[in-house]
Amino acid sequence: MRYMHQHLPKGPFRFIALDVETASGSSASICQIGLACVDHSNSIHSYTTYVNPETAFAPFNVQLHGIGPETVAQAPSFPEVWSALLPFLTPYHLVQHSNFDKNAIGAACKAYRLPSPDLSWSDSVKIARQAWPEFKGNGGHGLGHLKTALNLSFKHHDAGEDARASAQVVMLAEERLRQSFEQIAQTRIKAQMSLPI
Repeated sequence: MRYMHQHLPKGPFRFIALDVETASGSSASICQIGLACVDHSNSIHSYTTYVNPETAFAPFNVQLHGIGPETVAQAPSFPEVWSALLPFLTPYHLVQHSNFDKNAIGAACKAYRLPSPDLSWSDSVKIARQAWPEFKGNGGHGLGHLKTALNLSFKHHDAGEDARASAQVVMLAEERLRQSFEQIAQTRIKAQMSLPI
């Protein structure tokens, strides 16, 4: 087994933002996974790993994120990565920016005949729409516009950086709405570690 080089952060966390990059138009072709784990002091603990999608890369995707076959040649496959990530993620509320990441995880699990994960997801696009309704029709709520509008600093289309940006969007929305993540997340309460231990 090819082990992931970086250790997973140690919790507990309030929530975890997750982002993926894919090798092609197939949502199952995950080639990078990034996590941004937000602790109870609002510090962000990042984790990123490349994933060998065991499939061909599309030139468009390579140009978009800069990840190609040579980048992931020695990286673990999705089942290897997921076996470590699933128990880590399961206790927490997860944040994605749109449904792309949840769908990609589901598609990769299906492609490898892994069980469909029972995870609690929230969408930071919807959270951003609550906090900044004025962006509708005026740049929108994608990470590209939010980066400029909210003065965020990150490299777009890097899974770790995009995950961190999604986490920052949620925390800024909490401040703007004066509500906690649990109040604005629109997610079912299933996280086992939502309170400090």
